[in-house]
Amino acid sequence: MDINAKKIKQLRTDRAWTQQHLADACGVSLRTIQRAERYGNSSKETLMALAAVFEQEQATLLDQVNQVEVVERFVEITPQLKRRTLLLAGIVGLVLGVFITIIVQSLM
Repeated sequence: MDINAKKIKQLRTDRAWTQQHLADACGVSLRTIQRAERYGNSSKETLMALAAVFEQEQATLLDQVNQVEVVERFVEITPQLKRRTLLLAGIVGLVLGVFITIIVQSLM
């Protein structure tokens, strides 16, 4: 999981904590904190521990540049769209049926 390495380091140094102190507070290894601050990656569990120790929302510790924003788009299904969809599905079904029938008959 991509986290904001600079923010993690800044939150730690603002409190005048060593990496070892932060590791102990989070219940993780020193290497885990070093990796988080250097490469900006961590497990979900480490992110949860960091957020708890720093009293921050998890989202504030994520690397927003590398996160993919998921946007849902709702399409209103009008009667006209429904008819078109059913017509297209019928045509595709008919074509596939004919194609399969031809293939099966040629194999016999």
